[in-house]
Amino acid sequence: MFARAVAVAALGLGLITPVAAQDLQTLQVKAIGSNGTTPVSIYDEVPFWTETIPEASGGKITAQYTPVDQMGIDDKTMLRLLKLGVMDFGSMDISKMSGDDPVFEGCDLAGLALTPANAREACEAWRPVIDRQLQEDWGVKLLAIGGNTPQVFWCRGELDGLDTLRGKKIRVFNNTMRDFLSGLDATAISMAFAEVIPALNNGVVDCAVTGSLSGNTAGWNEVIDSIYPMSLGWSINILAVNLKTWDSFDEATQEFFLEQAAAYEDKMWETLTKATNEAENCNTGTEPCTLGKMASSTVIPVADADSAAHTALVENAVLAGWAGRCGADCVTEWNETVGKALDLEAPLP
Repeated sequence: MFARAVAVAALGLGLITPVAAQDLQTLQVKAIGSNGTTPVSIYDEVPFWTETIPEASGGKITAQYTPVDQMGIDDKTMLRLLKLGVMDFGSMDISKMSGDDPVFEGCDLAGLALTPANAREACEAWRPVIDRQLQEDWGVKLLAIGGNTPQVFWCRGELDGLDTLRGKKIRVFNNTMRDFLSGLDATAISMAFAEVIPALNNGVVDCAVTGSLSGNTAGWNEVIDSIYPMSLGWSINILAVNLKTWDSFDEATQEFFLEQAAAYEDKMWETLTKATNEAENCNTGTEPCTLGKMASSTVIPVADADSAAHTALVENAVLAGWAGRCGADCVTEWNETVGKALDLEAPLP
């Protein structure tokens, strides 16, 4: 079923071809993408680079595509590698680049948006800021923004809500998740996605945060007992291109990539929404589960009291922590864009 779903997803990715193929340059580009076991890689990136781009270009543009975990590189270095021209195109979780610039956390602060629609709205509001920083400081152009399923807690042993997470060692992958956990007196441990299964299996960490379906497709159900679906973000994924590469394309080829990237962005959000809706089914062995693997983990419902505590943590720990890193000008711009879209206000540092 899992392999068939990949094939169906590839066939379902629409081809947008208003730019005539005969007008395009003949190119082979190099692209590095997300971890290969995640839904965004399986259902979006792989068919985009291996089928959509070659087919829509009439075979004139092809790609050498490799997921980041198969390259053996730290995914937090993706933006630096793209700037250096190691690849022409790169897909990356933009929040993992926040160690270089806290601006990149701005639309995916932990717990900020609780639905796919709100996550997309937040990122649309922050999109010009991300693109400006990428172009001015990194020589990189933003092409598309997507995401993964909500980032939730995958834990060894049984859980009984938010209080059970206090004092635990929990794998995270960005600074804003650290801010959230600081309000719980939990220990945040940074760890690459590929290292999590052995860490959970050996008790190095008690819990780990990843997407509600990303953990499933990567096999995390085999080493955990419980999933606590309190959202800590969406692992917002961007597609970007090295500006030197971009400037080497003629006008028709640039227009082609812009058109394809727009359709690809829509497809990523469609996949995210469907995967979010199916995640609990897959994790508990219930149909329908078309995008993941049938598993038998326990999903702990989020109680009303925990939802209220989640809101307080976002307002008091997450927004304040990020504001301190990003600075007054950054926060002012955020309040005028993302803040207005979501009816929130970050405190000026």
